[in-house]
Amino acid sequence: MTNHWKNIVAIAVGGAIGTYGRYSLNIITSDSIYPVETLLENLIGSFLLGFLTAWFIVLIPREWVKVGLGVGLCGGFTTMSTFAADTFTLFVKSSLVEVLIYIGGSVLGGILLALCGYLIASNIATKVKDQRKEVNAK
Repeated sequence: MTNHWKNIVAIAVGGAIGTYGRYSLNIITSDSIYPVETLLENLIGSFLLGFLTAWFIVLIPREWVKVGLGVGLCGGFTTMSTFAADTFTLFVKSSLVEVLIYIGGSVLGGILLALCGYLIASNIATKVKDQRKEVNAK
């Protein structure tokens, strides 16, 4: 199998898992009037993508692993289109303050959680890399 097809299969599998995770989270939080499921999906996905980005910078994986988890899993789990639709729905049904809290929580929260994920993974991956070097040196 060529690298191109490995990447496509990895993205498809990762996307299916991510989409299933998003669907499961929607079922768990479906009783909420506020679009908490979309907020959680995007915040968790931001943290995970930040984590994976740092992990992949320090511990360089095969390309199919990188795209399968990043593009597939995180792309299937997060949702910009639902965020946009939820924002519009809140705008129509709620106060401007609620809309701004939702937008701010989503955007700023996503950026902060991506940064946290990045910093945590960078620290852990660096330790793992150093341990591997010690083992290989023996």
